[in-house]
Amino acid sequence: MLAAPALVVFGAVYVTYLVLSYFQQLHHHRKNAKALHCQPPPEASSSFFFGIPAFYRLTKAVREKRWIEYLAEQYGINGYTFSQRMFSRNIISTAEPENLKALLATQFKDFCLGNRHEEFYPLLGDGIFTLDGAGWTHSRALLRPQFARDQVADLELLDDHIRHLVDLIPKDGSSFDIQRLFFLLTLDSATHFLFGESVGCMSPGSNSLLARSAVGNAEGFAEAFNKSQYYLASRSRAQNLYWLINPKEFREMNKQVHEVVDHYVRLALEAKKNPEKKGDRYIFRDALAEETDNPKALRDEMLNILLAGRDTTASLLSSTFFYLSRNPESFNKLRQAIVKEFGDAKNPTGEITQTKLKDIPYLRYVLNETLRLMPPVPVNFRVATKDTSLPTGGGPDRTSPVYVKKGTIVAYSVYTMHRRPDFYGPDPNSFRPERWEENGRRGWDYLPFNGGPRICLGQQYALTEASYTVARLMQHFDKLENADTEVGSEPIKHSSLTMSHDRGVTVRLSPIA
Repeated sequence: MLAAPALVVFGAVYVTYLVLSYFQQLHHHRKNAKALHCQPPPEASSSFFFGIPAFYRLTKAVREKRWIEYLAEQYGINGYTFSQRMFSRNIISTAEPENLKALLATQFKDFCLGNRHEEFYPLLGDGIFTLDGAGWTHSRALLRPQFARDQVADLELLDDHIRHLVDLIPKDGSSFDIQRLFFLLTLDSATHFLFGESVGCMSPGSNSLLARSAVGNAEGFAEAFNKSQYYLASRSRAQNLYWLINPKEFREMNKQVHEVVDHYVRLALEAKKNPEKKGDRYIFRDALAEETDNPKALRDEMLNILLAGRDTTASLLSSTFFYLSRNPESFNKLRQAIVKEFGDAKNPTGEITQTKLKDIPYLRYVLNETLRLMPPVPVNFRVATKDTSLPTGGGPDRTSPVYVKKGTIVAYSVYTMHRRPDFYGPDPNSFRPERWEENGRRGWDYLPFNGGPRICLGQQYALTEASYTVARLMQHFDKLENADTEVGSEPIKHSSLTMSHDRGVTVRLSPIA
């Protein structure tokens, strides 16, 4: 008879506790915000009803393959720093350089990657892109020396793959998708650099491991790697519900990729035991094996670097030819500069070196402008590990610090920041490499390779490979034309873990006479 009244009393006490805890936390955060001189940022109008309408619109934009633009539009509506609700989570979105500087550098320890480790673990394991804290510090210490070496810019190795690329390009002026070829090129060159053997995507009949593996062929490996990344991107967008996305196909693709990389790990460990079997060429896997005997650590780090080394460079090259095909004056100007320095394929006048490539200003301007308009990683986020703040975006004039509670997601859009007219002039959506001649010194308003302690280790690798590939193609071809009549000056974007062109980059190239 006393059970029901006791239950009512317990329920009342518990509700009272929750209410008191809520107000206690409210007072705590108000006190902290005041001490940090913070004021709230604007709140997105789409935050009503737990942000469900905003989530629906974002999901619709993802289906329509315009979610990068949709997010940029939200900044146009709400300002460059604003807050919004998404179900039970509070999200602060920003495209302010000072906030990104705090997030990625000066207040680095106040933020983490959130659930990224759990989301990406099935494919990438415990690697530099999935870990936080001590694990990340260890990974970076393991990898950093490898990217400080001159061997990273192995142009002789790259040239073999570019010859295969040139062979695959139609010489009769017919149209083709150059993005598909660039993804094959960068997979071949990245695996050659990492594993000591290219998977041979551009070399039918190759006797590499991939021709003999469970995957069946090099394109099978590429397809498995691509599909796994698609699922990783979906898991990332699902946030706390990432675990719901774990279909059989995803698990099978991960297994196939791991089988291939595990083979190269075994070769690296065998070479470590038998140094006399090593060749003269620098091989990333062997250098990394000198630092650790852990097979899983080697596999995870090689996969993390393969992801970055392949996809970001392919994205940069594809976007470069997308914009150059629509801006023939820029193509001609760049080609003249390259031929003046190195000659063409029939009459070369000098060796192409990393130093000489860096000394061609217009090549640097073209790549900078491409990375500005199409950064390979257009949006990203961090999660606050403690109650903290961001430097700007709050109050009526939007210049006051913004209070950030522990657990808050801070999303940032490099894509939006790169197209701000107050930073890049009245034509921020236009491809105009000359703007870098006018103002080539940028700060935190230009972040194609991230910034702070987590800045991309492979930045120099990507820029060198892209520069060399552009130069070699321009030695072989003297005319580039856009052959895609359905896409205008802005591409339809495909974004998994990196951004690329959803419909490819269809062009025509004319060989030199």
